[in-house]
Amino acid sequence: MAEMETETGPKTARVGTETSVSPPVHQYDDVIRPSGWMYKRMGRLGWYASPKFQLGMVAFVCFLCPGMFNALSGLGGGGKSNPSLADNMNTALYSTFAVVGFFAGTFVNRLGVRLALSFGGIGYCIYSISLLVSVHDYVPGFNIFAGALLGVCAGLLWSAQGTIMMSYPGEQRKGRYFAWFWGIFNVGACIGSLIPLGSNINVKTNSTVSDGTYIAFIVLMFCGACLALFICDADKVVRPDGSKVILMKNPSWKTEFVGLWDTIISEPYIILLFPMFFASNWFYTYQQNGINAAHFDTRTKSLNGFLYWFAQIIAAAVIGPLLDIEGIRRSIRARIGLGVLFILTMIIWGGGFAWQKQYTRESVSAKSFTPTDWSTPGYVGPMFLYFFYGLYDAVWQGFVYWMMGALGNSGRKLANLAGFYKGLQSAGAAVMWSLDNNKLPYMSEFASNWGLLSGSLLIAAPLVWFKIKDSVPLEEDLRGTDETAEDVLPLGTMDQKRVGHEAI
Repeated sequence: MAEMETETGPKTARVGTETSVSPPVHQYDDVIRPSGWMYKRMGRLGWYASPKFQLGMVAFVCFLCPGMFNALSGLGGGGKSNPSLADNMNTALYSTFAVVGFFAGTFVNRLGVRLALSFGGIGYCIYSISLLVSVHDYVPGFNIFAGALLGVCAGLLWSAQGTIMMSYPGEQRKGRYFAWFWGIFNVGACIGSLIPLGSNINVKTNSTVSDGTYIAFIVLMFCGACLALFICDADKVVRPDGSKVILMKNPSWKTEFVGLWDTIISEPYIILLFPMFFASNWFYTYQQNGINAAHFDTRTKSLNGFLYWFAQIIAAAVIGPLLDIEGIRRSIRARIGLGVLFILTMIIWGGGFAWQKQYTRESVSAKSFTPTDWSTPGYVGPMFLYFFYGLYDAVWQGFVYWMMGALGNSGRKLANLAGFYKGLQSAGAAVMWSLDNNKLPYMSEFASNWGLLSGSLLIAAPLVWFKIKDSVPLEEDLRGTDETAEDVLPLGTMDQKRVGHEAI
C-alpha cells in the first residue's frame, strides 16, 4: 500500500461528558499526530519528534562525547604512560558522578533532556583539554577540577540518555532500542580508538599519545555538545501509535525530590538491582589499567581498545533483539537472560583468571619487562580475552537497561531509575579507581570483579523472578504524576489501558 500523509482539520475526542478539541494534525495511514514540522514524516527515519529519530540523535551525541572518552580511557591512563594522574582524575570524576548521578533524574525531569545532554557534553571537552595541558605543564588542580566537573556533566548526560532509551519506545521494542543506541555509541569508541592507533602506529613502547590525538578528541566532543542542542524535549515526542511519553506536566524542584523518594518507598524491590548497578563500571579500571595499560605497548593498546568496543557493537546487536522476542513472555525472557549472564560470567572471567595468573603489578613494573606487541608470539590469546571482556560489558549493560525498562514506561520514573543506576555505577567506579591508585594487586582487583559480578546476579534474582511483568498497566505508570490517559494516549483510545505498544 502506498504511504500517504495528509493535513486534516481539528479532531474531536469525547472524554466523559466533556468534549475536547485538538489542533490540526498530520494523518499517516491510521496514525494521527500533531501539526508542525516536527511531525512530518521523513521516510524510514520517522518524523523529527519520533522516538527513533530522537534516540538516533542521542546516540550520535554519545558517539561524539562519552564514545570518544571511552576510546581515550581504553588506552589506559588517559593516553599517558603513567596512569597515576588519570587515576586521580577518575576518582574525582566518579565521586562527583556518584552524588550527582543519584539525583540526576530529578534535574533531567526539571530541566529537560535537551539542556541536560548539551551541558553534559561540555564536561567531556574540558576533561580532554586538561589532559592535553598536563602533557606540557604540571597542572594537577586543573586536572582534578576537570575530572570533578565531568562527573557532574556525565551524571546529567547519562540520566537524560537513559530516560530517552527506556521511556520513548513501547514495551516490546526496548531491547532493540538499546541495541541501536549501543551500536552507534560504540562506533564512536571504535573510531576514537583508531585515532591513537593511526597516530602511534610505529610506537612500540609504552608512551604518552601525541598532541594531535588529544586535539582530535576535543574537537569531536565539542561537536557532540552542540548537536545535543537540536534534540527536542520529551513532551514533544509522539510514538508511532500516536501515544506520548508519560511526564509530570509542571514539575517543580519539590515534586521531583519527592518523586525521587517515592520511587524507592513505593517500589523498594528495586534495591535488589543496586549491587548490579554498583558492579557495572567496577571492571573498567582493571581491564583498562590492569590489563591494557599494564601489559601492552602504545599501538597494541589502541588495537585492543578498538576490538573491545567493536565487541560491544556485536553483542548489542545480538542481545537487544533476543530480549524482545515476542514468542516468549517477557517474564520468561528475563529469567533466561539472568541465567545466560551468570553462565557468561563464569566462562569469560574464568578465562580471565587463567590469564591473570601469568603476571603481577610488580613484574610488569620491572625495568626488564617488555610490553607485549601485536607481533609478539602468544598475543592472540589475550587479544580474544579482551574482546570477550568487551562483549560481556555490552551484555551486562543491555540486560540492566532492559530490566529497568521492563519496570515501567513513565519517563519520570525511568529518569529516577537511570539516576540511581548511574549514581551507584559511578560510586563503584570511584572506589575501584582509588584502589588502583593505591596499587592494589592485580589479582585482588580481578577477584573483586568476579566476586561482585557473580554475587550481584544472585541478589537480583528475586526481582527478576517475581517483579518483571509481561506488561505494565497504564494506571501503574500514571501513579505519582498529574498526567491522565487523555494526555498520553492517541485520540480515540482513551478507554484503552495501554501505553505505546508500537511496531517499528
